[in-house]
Amino acid sequence: MSLAGPAIPVSAFQVLAFEEIDSTNAEARRRAEVGEPGPLWITAARQTAGRGRRGRSWETGAGNLAATLLITLDKSPSDASLSAFVTALAVSDLAIDYVPEALVKLKWPNDVMIDGRKVSGVLIESGKAADGRLWLAIGVGVNLRTPPVESERPATALFGHLNPALTEPPTPAQALVRLSLHFQHWLAVWDGQGTAAVLAAWTARAEGLGGPCTARLDQETLEGVAEGLDPDGALRLRLQDGSLRRITAGDVFFPH
Repeated sequence: MSLAGPAIPVSAFQVLAFEEIDSTNAEARRRAEVGEPGPLWITAARQTAGRGRRGRSWETGAGNLAATLLITLDKSPSDASLSAFVTALAVSDLAIDYVPEALVKLKWPNDVMIDGRKVSGVLIESGKAADGRLWLAIGVGVNLRTPPVESERPATALFGHLNPALTEPPTPAQALVRLSLHFQHWLAVWDGQGTAAVLAAWTARAEGLGGPCTARLDQETLEGVAEGLDPDGALRLRLQDGSLRRITAGDVFFPH
């Protein structure tokens, strides 16, 4: 059984820190299902069963950040899917705090890339709260000090790209403070200015839009040109035969 320290404030959010746990997302789900509304950050130095998108495992190396934000929103599941873009913006702001901004790009829907390599992973899960609203468990893993030993795609860590004035990456606790502040900013933009403002900010940081793209879906692989985003965040892919496909789930790849 894992022991948690006391909840401590990070700006408007609370933090529940574990030394070891199966998964911060799993803990967020357990708490949401017994009525915890958040906002609450759950973080762990080690995860024994960390998970990424599409059932992949997620490795949290020493000195890296593993955390889940539990929040409850008065939004439909389709509207809440835009939290992927909010998350990408918050994580990219965290990266820009420590590495040159020109190196930081976003890849649909929520990958943060530094110099063309993945530096973070996001897993968002949801469920219906007792009051009818929607709870979200927004899991974030950021490679602060070391990239994963085994990685399906090229990966990196903040430590390899620091601004010249810095000699060390942030500790997980320091990174969580910055990430929390950036989340609050982008959640406020989403709430106050709407989805269009979030997608416009995401598009301004995106890589690959307007160029060739490969989309790997569950049952097929598509090739075409990534034209941009629909108002709901779907990726518009113009296929080689001229037809248009909306990509709402899958892995996308852009040539470098």
